[in-house]
Amino acid sequence: MTPPRSIVVVGESIAGITAARELRELGHTGPVTLIGAEDCGAYARPPLSKAVLKDDSSDSTHGYRLDGLDVDLVRSPAMTADVDRRVVATANGREIGYDALVIATGARARRIAAPGQRGETVLRTLDDARRLRTRLGAARSAVVVGAGFLGLEIASACVVRGIPVTVADVDPPLRRILGPFVSEAITTRAQEHGVRVVVTPGPATLAGDPVDGVRLADGTVLTADLVVTCCGEVPNTDWLAGTGLADSLGVGIDPACATAVPGVFAAGDVTCLRAGRGSRTPFWSTAVAQGKVAAASALMLDPAGPPLDDYFWTELLGLSIKVVGPLPPLGEPDLVEGSVPGGSALLTWLRENGQRTVIAYGKRIPVPKLRTLAG
Repeated sequence: MTPPRSIVVVGESIAGITAARELRELGHTGPVTLIGAEDCGAYARPPLSKAVLKDDSSDSTHGYRLDGLDVDLVRSPAMTADVDRRVVATANGREIGYDALVIATGARARRIAAPGQRGETVLRTLDDARRLRTRLGAARSAVVVGAGFLGLEIASACVVRGIPVTVADVDPPLRRILGPFVSEAITTRAQEHGVRVVVTPGPATLAGDPVDGVRLADGTVLTADLVVTCCGEVPNTDWLAGTGLADSLGVGIDPACATAVPGVFAAGDVTCLRAGRGSRTPFWSTAVAQGKVAAASALMLDPAGPPLDDYFWTELLGLSIKVVGPLPPLGEPDLVEGSVPGGSALLTWLRENGQRTVIAYGKRIPVPKLRTLAG
């Protein structure tokens, strides 16, 4: 088969940017079109809940540069895809043909407001972060719905500003991802920093119109100046309606990041792995890995690596947490070096199949060394 001449990448995300870069690194000299939905262009999302919420001078420091890539940049959202004609239509009226398509449209924040209910606050985009930063500047109290990474990072921003904050979820903080041992340690640290942690027996809903509180499953209503929803994300697949490429979990891919449609590949938060029941791993490192795999596959080359990277990191309440390995780690760690209460420890879990999960809990360890320790 002949390698594709014209490649369209839809999504100016880290997965999309990585795919475009990798296409050129792998020697593709044909046309590459990159379609983005935000006027401000591509930027890193992890700093939004870490740096941007704290410092308005950091807004312009997290953009991704496209210098030297020789791409046709279209900043207008993709509206439809015709996989038979191999054409993507954008909101500004363009129809862009392709020989190969890489879908990297990411995800949007999951919302829980009732239909017509006004004032729900989420954090997914740079504009969201700017609005939330302004709200934090005036808030005297806050409630965060969701005790995952994003929810706890926003709670951390509240603590830095001296804002009393409550975090509510159906599970203890990060238990579903990091297991009971690390969850308990993080919960204790949060409480020591003044964060109120509420575990509710069922899903919470937003109260007020506009929103001014959270109604827990037992009927309790928590009111605050600021209420933030951090309840996960929804893959951006609406523009793919009728193509057979996506379902409620996202765009299904195989280990080569190929979809069910020939010539169409996908990477990043918009994807789910078709193997088994389907799984989503919306982490920055996996988006990068999949961007590289999708680019190689689009060029009919063998990918240099797998479509998953089991590394991620977060910063909570002044504590850096780096993780390498399968999640969640189960039970007590097999090895603890250092002090968990003291905020500096290396934790290791060994599974029966020989896989190892390693967590640097506040301990300064370079990522390459963590990968080596994880094997």
